[in-house]
Amino acid sequence: MAIAAAAVIFLFGLIFFASGLIINLFQALCFVLIRPLSKNAYRRINRVFAELLLSELLCLFDWWAGAKLKLFTDPETFRLMGKEHALVIINHMTELDWMVGWVMGQHFGCLGSIISVAKKSTKFLPVLGWSMWFSEYLYLERSWAKDKSTLKSHIERLIDYPLPFWLVIFVEGTRFTRTKLLAAQQYAVSSGLPVPRNVLIPRTKGFVSCVSHMRSFVPAVYDVTVAFPKTSPPPTLLNLFEGQSIMLHVHIKRHAMKDLPESDDAVAEWCRDKFVEKDALLDKHNAEDTFSGQEVRHTGSRQLKSLLVVISWVVVTTFGALKFLQWSSWKGKAFSAIGLGIVTLLMHVLILSSQAERSNPAEVAQAKLKTGLSISKKVTDKEN
Repeated sequence: MAIAAAAVIFLFGLIFFASGLIINLFQALCFVLIRPLSKNAYRRINRVFAELLLSELLCLFDWWAGAKLKLFTDPETFRLMGKEHALVIINHMTELDWMVGWVMGQHFGCLGSIISVAKKSTKFLPVLGWSMWFSEYLYLERSWAKDKSTLKSHIERLIDYPLPFWLVIFVEGTRFTRTKLLAAQQYAVSSGLPVPRNVLIPRTKGFVSCVSHMRSFVPAVYDVTVAFPKTSPPPTLLNLFEGQSIMLHVHIKRHAMKDLPESDDAVAEWCRDKFVEKDALLDKHNAEDTFSGQEVRHTGSRQLKSLLVVISWVVVTTFGALKFLQWSSWKGKAFSAIGLGIVTLLMHVLILSSQAERSNPAEVAQAKLKTGLSISKKVTDKEN
């Protein structure tokens, strides 16, 4: 890692965790003092705190790295985004898929009311994971026997949500890697499903449950497809810290909830069909390096608010640190040094937690060979 990038990670981490702990404290106070009196008042106030925290990450995206997001959608979808509740399904292509939703939420004015389905361990991440818990993110254990009731009860609590929200789910259940793609291709061949090339096979139980419990109060499903052009550096958190100007392409198609099938099996089939369409759409993007046929509605212009938030926190944390060092004893200074070490460790954990799993070349080659043999065998069987 370059020295400059390491310095940025350390300084950003210091500001992010110091400000984040302050925000977490206020979120906790509101949870204890305001939520028992008025859940809607708590949600409105917590939305502000959540936006303050996420704005720091978006400043990294917009102002430090100069990253860009091109949005491809139709005028009607563009007009309604941020003005209605929506269930959002995204292909889990990159480390920055979470940030894609946050960038869109910032632009459409619903950043603080984005809710996502995440694995249970995420809520233990200091600052960010804790803020997500206060913001009513759904934490699942990847065991349907346990998660079915959790999902149902949590969605039912969203019925009286006072502001437009997006519930974001990654239906594939895990991030895309070459090894996972080859495993998905093997499964598709053995199950008689269309063989994917750019996505994984969706796990439909969670999506079906969401649709079943959200029909009465959520009017739309946003089908979001994320890709990046060949000229862009890989969209990773580390590349953001290194200041590399990443470009992301985002295609959005709105489906009215009332137009989805009624039965659970039909909804599951609908979801699988949408991922077959995503696969074809990504094939076309790979060939043309763009989502052709749709107007670019938003090119990810920088938001001044995120920059002002970070500048404010820099002033506050710098002033606080100087005062602390001025008046503290040697024990206080030693405690500060330990704290800086903890910040460094936490930033390392944050980057590692965002990174996709590395595919072992031998495993990829072996899985590719097995997949090729399986596909060849199936074709032979059909010919016979």
